[in-house]
Amino acid sequence: MKQGEIWLIKYPSRNTGHEYKKERPALIIQSNKQIQKSNVYTVVPFTSNVTNIIGDDILIKKDNKNGLYRDSLLKMHHVQTFDQTLFIKYIGVAKKDIIKQVKDYLRIHFDL
Repeated sequence: MKQGEIWLIKYPSRNTGHEYKKERPALIIQSNKQIQKSNVYTVVPFTSNVTNIIGDDILIKKDNKNGLYRDSLLKMHHVQTFDQTLFIKYIGVAKKDIIKQVKDYLRIHFDL
């Protein structure tokens, strides 16, 4: 697994409010250096509901490289970390300009 890859993840069915659940694609945002040290991975989920863009969501157009089934929103406010056992299958990889947008957002999100 590497930063920038998109994986289908089984989100836990338990939630307490606005967390995503069920299977959905997610982008690995954790650094490759940290990935080598751990068996948990930090991700941002996708949603196919592109009509509800909120704040810092990033619209991703489906293509052969990212492997998404349809245009999707990367829901930047939903940064989460999951155990590797919840990663079902590799889907694709995000373009470099998307990774740059994600990193720019994370600097703001975490006040770095």
